[in-house]
Amino acid sequence: MADFNEQERIARQLESVEGRYEELSIRITLPEVISDSALFTRLMREHAELGELNEIAVNFRRLREEIDAARELLDDPEMRDMAREELSELEPKLEQAAREARIALLPKDPDDYKNAVLEVRAGAGGDEAGLFAAELLRMYAHYAASQGWSFQLIEDGSTELGGVKESVALIQGKNVFQKLKYESGVHRVQRVPVTESSGRIHTSTATVAVLPEAEDVEVEINPNDLRIDTYRASGAGGQHVNRTDSAVRITHIPTGLVVTSQDQRSQIQNREQAMRVLKSRLYDMERQRQQSEYADRRKGQVGTGDRSERIRTYNFPQGRVTDHRIGLTLYKIDSVINGDLDEIIDALTLAEQTALLANQD
Repeated sequence: MADFNEQERIARQLESVEGRYEELSIRITLPEVISDSALFTRLMREHAELGELNEIAVNFRRLREEIDAARELLDDPEMRDMAREELSELEPKLEQAAREARIALLPKDPDDYKNAVLEVRAGAGGDEAGLFAAELLRMYAHYAASQGWSFQLIEDGSTELGGVKESVALIQGKNVFQKLKYESGVHRVQRVPVTESSGRIHTSTATVAVLPEAEDVEVEINPNDLRIDTYRASGAGGQHVNRTDSAVRITHIPTGLVVTSQDQRSQIQNREQAMRVLKSRLYDMERQRQQSEYADRRKGQVGTGDRSERIRTYNFPQGRVTDHRIGLTLYKIDSVINGDLDEIIDALTLAEQTALLANQD
């Protein structure tokens, strides 16, 4: 049960939330703010992000006011029984509201609201690794559809066997990075490949990287640091061959990062898409560097975010999916591989919130 001092601390924090939300509600209507598109966009985003927390703040304050009013009636003999009955209902509600507020007030990842760049690469296991990578790519496409997000393939690394060597997609929607950020790492599959005549179970891997899409104001790129090449786009097995040099390859010379895009119809569109991915990769490099400097902060995170960390196993013979970071095992591999990721992502989110709350105590 939250003690009085804890409730007072939460109340002060929520009071500042209500004040800031009210201030933003006024500012976004001012002509000088509306005319400044960058400022207006930033304030509108903050206003939207505070909306749910403001509702929690209003509910918490009203419950405390109702409890204070009921306690005053305890000294009135005629109203005492009714006051006690009200308190027996209100105090548990306040406890629940305090728990919700503690979670809502946890430090937010500033990238949570962003779109995401998804990179899927085949790992160890030859052709089977490529086939597994293709299944993971479809899994995320189905999950994106279930969330109402858009899923746009930027770099199609399909192989002739139907697998994926390396593919990149842009996923756009509400809080995409917030949900998908836990997916970065090594995914392992255990099953009998279709090419295995002896029925022996093989283990293969694929690597997933989820990067927050960088905004223009966050990453500045010197044009002199870029080498841009164009070439003729082609699909697996020579299909979808383009008659013009519409595919684009951009090399960022200082870092050696290389990004290609050939899925769009024009060279201009492919160049724009490739630049979006390049900016996101550069932004993520800086993000990873900053996180490594704050090791204590990372104790409150699920996993390290390291691309080499094995995070999940998909065992087809047993029909199970196991997330190694939180010890979660689900015997529903078919639905998971078809994009039913909510239970896993919700469990990972709860685990991180629990760890962050523990660090506050």
